[in-house]
Amino acid sequence: MSTKIEIPLDIEGVDIKEVIFTQQDEIVIVVESRIEGTKCHRCGQVITKYHGSGRPLILRHLPILGKKTYLSIKPRRYLCEHCKDHPTTTQVLPWYDARSSCTKAYEKHVMLMLLNSTVIDVSCKEDLAYDVVEGILDRYMSQQVDWEQITCLHTLGIDEIALKKGHGDFVTVVTSRLESGQIQLLGVLANREKDTVKAFLSSIPNELRKTLTTVCTDLYEGYINAAKEVFGDDVLIVADRFHVARLYRKAVDRLRIKEMRRLKKELSPECYQELENAMWIIRKKPEELSDTDKVVINKISEWAPTLALAYVFSSQLTRIFDKPLTPSDAQGEIAALISLAREYHLDCFDALTEHMAVITNYFVARKNSGFVEGLNNKIKVLKRRCYGIFNRFRLFQRISLDLGGYEQFA
Repeated sequence: MSTKIEIPLDIEGVDIKEVIFTQQDEIVIVVESRIEGTKCHRCGQVITKYHGSGRPLILRHLPILGKKTYLSIKPRRYLCEHCKDHPTTTQVLPWYDARSSCTKAYEKHVMLMLLNSTVIDVSCKEDLAYDVVEGILDRYMSQQVDWEQITCLHTLGIDEIALKKGHGDFVTVVTSRLESGQIQLLGVLANREKDTVKAFLSSIPNELRKTLTTVCTDLYEGYINAAKEVFGDDVLIVADRFHVARLYRKAVDRLRIKEMRRLKKELSPECYQELENAMWIIRKKPEELSDTDKVVINKISEWAPTLALAYVFSSQLTRIFDKPLTPSDAQGEIAALISLAREYHLDCFDALTEHMAVITNYFVARKNSGFVEGLNNKIKVLKRRCYGIFNRFRLFQRISLDLGGYEQFA
């Protein structure tokens, strides 16, 4: 029975001259180019006059049976007869880059290893220098968007994320979502200032702007105004419904804190204890209330009727967003609810009037920033995995890799 196997090298244009097993339990495959000629580095013309060989190159390649593997090649040199001083040019074959110490196949393997991992982890696992892994990352992943590689935008999402927790060090993340559901990272901007966002949006080529239908954002005026000034009426600007809900629910929660402080002073400890878990209960939808929850709601209605009304109005407002309404009908229902709340001296929902147009734009196509929030969660995991990424260009690279790495390198 034979104890040998044949493994194809899968590299075109070379002949295998020798296979060496080193004392370090590594494999060195000596290869020789069978491609004749190259292009002169000066004039660009094809040259074929052989002029010896350059120094041997040792290139890291894909492992064989778990052993570190290298390809060794003496690149051919050719003399240019077209240029006056007859310079020589070293042949570079398609399967490696002149600047790299690895083959392209191995570089793609490293990029695949970087998915959901860190540079230092891959450096340790592959026994590569940190700078080598980082250099591979730089060659394959751009640090900013290349508009020529983008063919469509469809829906734009704008949101911020903190680079350093608790330091207010925000960057703005701009993404697009295609009709297929594919997410594209477009930019990681230096801050969340309106001028910065406006400058980036203005840099989008005109041909791509024609493919844009919607901009989804939170209620931050800097984002809304930047989009309005750049796109005007050509693009629908939508305030994310979940940010809208957070706005009025926070107002209801502030009322709850105020009322609970009052009740703690006015009620006996035994009665106040009956309102236990009120914070969580008034955040539930009415149809999700248990029998125990309903008892607490009834107590709130008795002792803090204003808070109970705010809870009812908040639930009704959420239901409006679930109805199949037109923007004008939705605006009418929201305005009527706000007006009714004011009659009961409730101002929890007044802030909605400042953004009514972008809020009710949701009812045109029911788009929201869910894809942006999903990406934010991915970014948070990425930051934890890397123990923080404080360079926005590096962050752009890593997000881009996590979004499209499997498709590009697997």
